[in-house]
Amino acid sequence: MSAAPNPSNLSNDSASQSKRLILASTSKYRKELLARLGLVFETISPEVDEAPLPNETPELMAVRLAQAKALAVSLSNPSACVIGSDQVVDLNGVAMGKPGNHANAMAQLQQLRGQTVKFHTAVCVAHAGSAKTVNAITEVKFRELDDAILEAYLLAETPYDCAGSAKSEGLGICLLEHVRSDDPTALIGLPLITVCTLLRDAGFSIPSK
Repeated sequence: MSAAPNPSNLSNDSASQSKRLILASTSKYRKELLARLGLVFETISPEVDEAPLPNETPELMAVRLAQAKALAVSLSNPSACVIGSDQVVDLNGVAMGKPGNHANAMAQLQQLRGQTVKFHTAVCVAHAGSAKTVNAITEVKFRELDDAILEAYLLAETPYDCAGSAKSEGLGICLLEHVRSDDPTALIGLPLITVCTLLRDAGFSIPSK
């Protein structure tokens, strides 16, 4: 069950708008990204099981979870516009999520070095009984780096809550050889170009008038 809205979770921006907007996430990264648009919004935890389904591809997993998060919160807040998002790393068809600890993060980076992988960052906007979902794909090439460098990076940044263990907005950029995407914030966790399109379709003015 979704948590009740908490006034302390409101964006501090003072922009006026007529529609109630909810981000179905407790991710500080997604909250910071959405705040860039100058919209007033709440955050509510969607309480969705993020375990993969049997034989599910990384892309389908990201899309399914983005939809599940948006719809879970929308169910208890039917008059609101709800944004759900999920990111899954695709390493040769195998899904990779958040490491959770140092050992798992090292294992992820060892698997990723020298590899070209896809980050599937899906976003779903549920509003007025309908839901639209888009998957923003980012191609990332990881450098061939030895364990000592990977260890130094992990100790400096501790990216244990980040899918693929590399924060491109921070020191993690030094692990990458190239990043190719049509939506540059997708890799951080929320594709804002896509979000702007979906929110405008839902009746939001961005920038707010």
